[in-house]
Amino acid sequence: METVFKRTPTLKDSITHYCPGCGHGIAHRLIAEVIDELGIRGRTIGIAPVGCAVLAYDYLDVDMIEVAHGRAPAVATGMKRTNPDKIIFSYQGDGDLASIGAAEILHAAHRGEQITVIFINNAVYGMTGGQMAPTTMIGQVTATSQKGRTAAGQGYPLQVCELLAVLPGAIYIERCSLSSPAQIRKTKKAIKHAFELQLNGTQGLSLVEVLSPCPTYWRMTPAKSMEWIDNEMTKVFPLGRLKDVTCAT
Repeated sequence: METVFKRTPTLKDSITHYCPGCGHGIAHRLIAEVIDELGIRGRTIGIAPVGCAVLAYDYLDVDMIEVAHGRAPAVATGMKRTNPDKIIFSYQGDGDLASIGAAEILHAAHRGEQITVIFINNAVYGMTGGQMAPTTMIGQVTATSQKGRTAAGQGYPLQVCELLAVLPGAIYIERCSLSSPAQIRKTKKAIKHAFELQLNGTQGLSLVEVLSPCPTYWRMTPAKSMEWIDNEMTKVFPLGRLKDVTCAT
């Protein structure tokens, strides 16, 4: 029989620990496929901080570093500056990057660090019990906003892409989703472009935000979670490319 689909080599043959319907497994595969297609497995270093992302080293067969909550951009900065020939990427959740790590990502982009950031936005703290995150939407029920987030009480959801896109040091900013096969293909294309910019030596930070389902803490079925991304999340976090220096005129 002809093989038409198989596991890409950089993706380990591991049993997942993620909840049913979680988007992290899809994101891991996309990153692994991109690494293999670009032929950079031997020179890639991934950085995963505390959060749902922390066990990425169990699934991606590249050199990985586990770091403190929110500190991935700082560690990535040091790793890239001391190993300029390596391809450095961080893999971060929204509770990590947009909260305790907000200053880290802001200043890394401001400095124009030559790193690639994969930012998984599921609008909650997934690892620690489903608490409200900076990206939690108005009205969204979480473990710490049981009547729904309110603007008056907890402020508005933080739009990371829009925030970073105005900084000169950020060279590529795009928001994608995992809500359908078509969107997954677009997400892979965006991740590949972000890696290619670093591979080609383009100076500056690239970030791909990925809207990802969390059925457990959204209290939905996996299918409803995908619909919620399209019907609700994209109203607050619109999909699209916000910045790309390679398209500048």
